[in-house]
This record gives sequence, structure tokens and C-alpha cells, in this order.
Amino acid sequence: MTIFSRYLIRNVFTGFAAAAGLLIPLFTTFTLINELEDVIPGGYRWTQALLVTVMTLPRSLVDLGPFIALLGGIVGLGQLSKSLELTAIRAAGLSIFRIALVMLAAGLLMNLSLGAIDEWVASPLQQRALQLKNNALAQSNDNDVTVNPLWARHGDEFVTVKTVDENDQPHDIEIFRYRADRSLESYLYAESASTAADGSWLLHNVMRKSWQGRKETLQRRDSLPWQSLFSVPSLKELTLPAGSFSLRQLDRYIDYLHSSGQPSIEYRLALWKKLGQPLLVLAMILLAIPFTFSAPRAPGLGSRLAIGAIVGLLTYIAYQIVLNLGLLFSFNAPFTALAPPLLILLLALTLVYRFDRQG
Repeated sequence: MTIFSRYLIRNVFTGFAAAAGLLIPLFTTFTLINELEDVIPGGYRWTQALLVTVMTLPRSLVDLGPFIALLGGIVGLGQLSKSLELTAIRAAGLSIFRIALVMLAAGLLMNLSLGAIDEWVASPLQQRALQLKNNALAQSNDNDVTVNPLWARHGDEFVTVKTVDENDQPHDIEIFRYRADRSLESYLYAESASTAADGSWLLHNVMRKSWQGRKETLQRRDSLPWQSLFSVPSLKELTLPAGSFSLRQLDRYIDYLHSSGQPSIEYRLALWKKLGQPLLVLAMILLAIPFTFSAPRAPGLGSRLAIGAIVGLLTYIAYQIVLNLGLLFSFNAPFTALAPPLLILLLALTLVYRFDRQG
């Protein structure tokens, strides 16, 4: 790597830092406002809302990666263009195509950093923040607090768990068993359960109903052993949104959903979105080159940043719309998550080629 290449990368990363310093506080303020709306007396406190906001900062950094890449690239190259250093670099023999390759190298380094943060920092912290919030809301006496139950299926047996406490123990468990003709054979309700590492549960305060013809049988027991249909180590993981999972968790949970015959489109989209994000980062970095070389003598960096912010925001919104449409209509997950980044990357490469030919 030449001195010019290292100098370019250093300036581009300075631009990344400046863009992150602008965007992260802005979006964090929006996050804090949303969290404060969920504050409940006697449950979710404002100090917990502030802590949850801080713990989700790495997730915000990862999600805003493409936005930061575009604005950071415009800032880094724009400063060099304004000081005529970019003109000197090109006069020294560095073509626009080679500058694009250096930008791609910076993008690869950025992707490696964001990938590591996502897998080992953002996902664990976001999950802990969500669990903190859920536990605080569960302690409230507010009846308006909604609960997302867990579902699992194996063959003709279905189970739902209404809540999971702070010790990862299930409460309000319902188990349905159906016959081959889809008629209900038995229904079981347990107030709580003690779970073991081998997947066995000990149900407590059990009420069981069964039907044979028109005859209904009711049984009550203090405890009853049951082999769980949930094959994941922690039930708390299942109460979390797909976007908070790491790649390893997504892969494991998708296998579990397939084995239990449950739909997995939401989690497959989340997995492929994580794989498509690096492509989008590279595409947005390359888009910074047309912003710079379209008017190399223009001194106004602010106007380029404003246009770049609009382009980045529209791209972010459009990508979220595509992903939500893919989830709504159950489109092919790899195509839905990878097609938009690939199209934008193709557009960016086309623009770079055009400016390189003109230069």
C-alpha cells in the first residue's frame, strides 16, 4: 500500500468518525424519546430508559453503518478536494479508479470492525437491554403492558408460554395435543415450570383436560414432568426481536424453527440482512466519489453533505421498506436482503467507471 493510499484511508476514517459523531447523538436522542414514552410508575423507570438507550448505542452504530460510510466518504474526500490535496494526488498518478479501490479497502476495514462489534458487542448488549426493559415492565401492575407469547410445535403437539421470568423460568404454559383429524385430544395448563439443561421441564400446579368422544376428563396435579419442545438453551432469547440476534444465534434458531415446523422468514431475513449490510456499506462508500468529482472545484462541502444525507436517508428508508415487504409477502430472503445492496453497488461502480473515463 502506497503512502497516498494510507493517507487517503486515514482521511476517510476521519470522515467516518465525524459522520458517526454527527449521526449517533441525533438518532440516540430519538431512541431516548421513544424509551421515555414507555416509562411506567412502579415499573420501567427513566433511569432504566437512559441505561437501555446507552446499551443500544453499538446497535445504532452498526445499523447506521451505510449512512456513516456515505457521509464519511464525502467528508474525507471533500476536505482533500477543498484543500487541493486530491488534485495533487491525482497529478501524482492516482486515477479515480485507484482512488475507488482505496475507498473499497477502507470499506472492508469498516465492515470488519462493524461485523465484530455486531457479533460480540451490539447483540449481547442490546439483548441485555431488552431483557432489562421487559423485566421492568413485567413488574408493573399496568394491564396495558403487552406480552409476546412463545410458541413451539412438534408433530401434533403445540405449546405456548406467556412469560419468562428473570431466572429464565416459564410461566402460564399451555399445551395442546391434536388428533390426526385435527380435533383437540387434550389441553394442559401449568402456572409455571422448572427447567433442566437436558430439556425436561417440571410443570407446577397443572390442570389437564382430555376428551374421548363426548366425555370430558379433568385432572389436577401439583407437578408433572414434560419434555420441552423448545430446543434452545435460553427461553429469554426467544422473546427478543430477530434484529438483536447475532449470526450464530440466528443460524441456531433458524435450524430450531425448521425442525419444529415453524415459519422462519423473519429470522432468515435478519440473517441475510446482516450479510447484505457489508455490500451496502461498500456501495455507499463508492457513491461518495461521484459527490466529490462531480464538482471538484466547488468549495461548498455543506451542500454535498446535505444531498448525501438525503440520499443516505432515502436509501435507508427504502431498504427497510423492501425488507418489511419481504416479510409481509414471504419473499425469498436472500433475494430480498441482497438485491437492493447489489443494485446500489452496481450503480456506484457504473458512476465510478464513468467519472474515471471522463478523468
